[in-house]
Amino acid sequence: MEVDREDGRSQNQLRPLACSRNILHRAHGSASWSQDTKVLAAVYGPKAGTKKNENPEKACIEVIWKPKTGQIGKPEKEYEMILKRTLESVCILTVNPNTTTSIIVQVVNDDGALLPSAINAACMALVDAGIPMKHLAVAVCCCVAKSGYVILDPTKLEEQKMKAFAYLVFPNSVHSVLPEGSLRVEGEPIENGIITSVTHGIMSVDDYFYCLERGRAASVKLSDFLRRNLQQQSTDSSKAG
Repeated sequence: MEVDREDGRSQNQLRPLACSRNILHRAHGSASWSQDTKVLAAVYGPKAGTKKNENPEKACIEVIWKPKTGQIGKPEKEYEMILKRTLESVCILTVNPNTTTSIIVQVVNDDGALLPSAINAACMALVDAGIPMKHLAVAVCCCVAKSGYVILDPTKLEEQKMKAFAYLVFPNSVHSVLPEGSLRVEGEPIENGIITSVTHGIMSVDDYFYCLERGRAASVKLSDFLRRNLQQQSTDSSKAG
């Protein structure tokens, strides 16, 4: 069933993607991610010492969410927790034990799919900072309408009309673009896995698996975009040098 979307996209079509790294000179790593929704991410660290209740034998990831306006609330606290757990699962935490790496996420514009945009920005900022990672991660939002159809990468208006949605984070096994020191996870077919799955609203099992299928297909497009973006910026850096 074809669905008419207000911006003319098909159900499975992502909005135009844009990403830049090394945009904040005082941060150890930084990136901006835009798909109409725009997020900046800055990485500071690793700095000596871990936070309270963290394992000192591993590196600690700290996420600080900054809304476009106003104070941080319950949704933003949830975003911080999801981001922290997602980033901890893709970073190699044994390389710099008893250190804390802080990731500050600044919302510039929210037009839907905010958390996936923030995850993508944070991962690119970690790459820019040279933080050792097992692999990259790509995030996408899938929404289920009351009539049952599924759309990818919703606008804010589309999100408000949906009965349920899923934030899905998939691994990207493009090893050539990862920082030096990153490792392959032995025996783990990461290209077929899922890192994070968060659902809101009422969704049937069939709807969820369909979201997974559409999300995984979109993750291939996102991975291709990341690879081209990183290779292009590496080429530009070589020319500048």
